[in-house]
Amino acid sequence: MRATRINHVSIGAQDVEESGRFYEEVFGLERLPSPNFGMPVYWLLIGDTQLHLFHTDTRVTGTQHLGIEVDDFEGVYRRLLERGMFEPYGYFAQMVELPDGAVQLYFRDPSGNLVEIDHPDVTKLDRSLFGDRLVRLVDLQPQS
Repeated sequence: MRATRINHVSIGAQDVEESGRFYEEVFGLERLPSPNFGMPVYWLLIGDTQLHLFHTDTRVTGTQHLGIEVDDFEGVYRRLLERGMFEPYGYFAQMVELPDGAVQLYFRDPSGNLVEIDHPDVTKLDRSLFGDRLVRLVDLQPQS
């Protein structure tokens, strides 16, 4: 026996409707029908995987995160910038270019969940759009 794929990821949301609309608007995700669990839930389709939002009274904190690869990194960046979604300081306030040329960007969703946006090729991006926010990991930490 072996696992074959991730079926879904569940994250907490203080307002599942607000968070669900956020993921639809920023990432173009499709809302899926969901059963009645006796609490608010919002199911979304992301590729072949589902993202399940469930109601929580507590704002999420910490560094556990969901990683999403996108085909329009610059578009997602602009939508997040317009909404003021970026961390104000620290590691997660930066965009990081990895040694293999991939790029990571972090933000917190409306309920505080940390989300990583990934793009496989920095050479396909307009670096001038990101200013000082885009840094190379090799400049932050020694790589081998």
